Amino acid sequence: MTETPTPARLRVAPSPTGDPHVGTAYMSLFNLAYARHTGGQFVLRIEDTDRARYVADSEQQIFDTLHWLGLDWDEGPDVGGPYAPYRQSERLDTYQPFVDQLIADGHAYYCWCSRERLKDLREEQERSKTPDTGYDRLCYGKTRAERAALPGFTDTPVVRMLIPDDVPLTFPDVIRGTLTAPKPDDQVILKADGFPTYHLAVVVDDHLMGITHVVRGEEWISSTPKHILLYRWLGWEPPAFAHMPLLRNADRSKISKRKNPAARLTWFREQGYLPEALRNFLQLMGYPPVHGDDEVASFEDFVAGFDWAKINPVGPIFDLDKLTWLNGHYIRALDPAELAGRIATHLAEAGQWPTPPDQQAMNLLVRATPLIQERLTLLSEALPKLQFLYTPDADLVVDDDAVTTLGEAAPQALAGAISVLEAMPEDGFTATAIETALRTALVETKGLKPRVAFAPVRSAIAGSRVSPPLFESMELLGRASCLNRLRALQARLATAA
Repeated sequence: MTETPTPARLRVAPSPTGDPHVGTAYMSLFNLAYARHTGGQFVLRIEDTDRARYVADSEQQIFDTLHWLGLDWDEGPDVGGPYAPYRQSERLDTYQPFVDQLIADGHAYYCWCSRERLKDLREEQERSKTPDTGYDRLCYGKTRAERAALPGFTDTPVVRMLIPDDVPLTFPDVIRGTLTAPKPDDQVILKADGFPTYHLAVVVDDHLMGITHVVRGEEWISSTPKHILLYRWLGWEPPAFAHMPLLRNADRSKISKRKNPAARLTWFREQGYLPEALRNFLQLMGYPPVHGDDEVASFEDFVAGFDWAKINPVGPIFDLDKLTWLNGHYIRALDPAELAGRIATHLAEAGQWPTPPDQQAMNLLVRATPLIQERLTLLSEALPKLQFLYTPDADLVVDDDAVTTLGEAAPQALAGAISVLEAMPEDGFTATAIETALRTALVETKGLKPRVAFAPVRSAIAGSRVSPPLFESMELLGRASCLNRLRALQARLATAA
């Protein structure tokens, strides 16, 4: 009999300090997967206590990008929930009693050291290569008056943890087994501006919100002992900890927004990746394919078989080539009409199309999408491939490269094509009829090789050497437009002769 897992409560807690990092989506996906696997809840909490780095529109970007990816939460700032508010800046009154309790119990103390003194202390420790780095406890045990008599004093204190010498440094990790972290120093838990630091706020919020599993990046391993210490001091049971491997560039360096544009979560939407492709890709980061060797799998299948034991703690390589391949797979699997809608939405978001799109332009896109679907890997590639269909005949510029590579038979091919199209009825101007008529006239009658016969026609119609299928493109343009373009290239060649 299969044991039903206990419903778990998990959270993701990004900071609104700029464009959301792709790691936010990565952590959200694994948190959400386990919450859904156990029939539990997934919480979005905004950790906005770092006011110096706060960016006003970043929170909305977090909402938009995670919703775009389908990583929806059960509780959060925008949907509410039983543990609201879900922004730390709105919970300041929640933290203060616990700060007071820690001070009263002798687990925390006020520190009046100025920034300049702390900077000088760090520099001196670096120069002397002392093994005991961190705060030197100058303020510990002193009253405000006693500390004010010493150099490097500031009126507004912070509050620091008093880390005991016997602080436990070993703890269990759901993914990695038993871990040992370095000894922490006396961490600041309340800043001079009255805002808690991450270390206090995350412990208080996770406990009060009933979080059962804290799933975060491996860079937080070193902070876990002080978090567990806070749980112990406050008389609470710690949650289970799971530290995910960090996403890595090809050179094994940590993926960062400063060095890699793909670290920005909004970048994927701008480039034209499908959310289901990116979600599938993130499922493969440190986790084996759901279906044997087949790397394509739905989120639902990922959730159904989710198991922490399958996660590889070695940092996975963020391979954009694989993501692009996956994106192409998902594009080809879409119904052409749906794909056309996705393309139109992408163009509108990029400012290249109006919202809503012109109905005539949309109708043309729906008809043209099947011509490029098999070769499309990004939504952003669609318009460049189809731009010739939306360009007025008089504005179409044939690339010089498309002209200079045409052979001596180009004028003959263009003249023959013009003659054929002039004789065709408008109501019978279909791809099949066009191909039959041109092949008969240019290949069978004139004896031209297909490449020689059709290259000038393609250049005239699309303005380049490469285009979607020629005859289908001509059908979409219509007889009059095709004749205008063929005659324009014919005149250009005659002028150049």
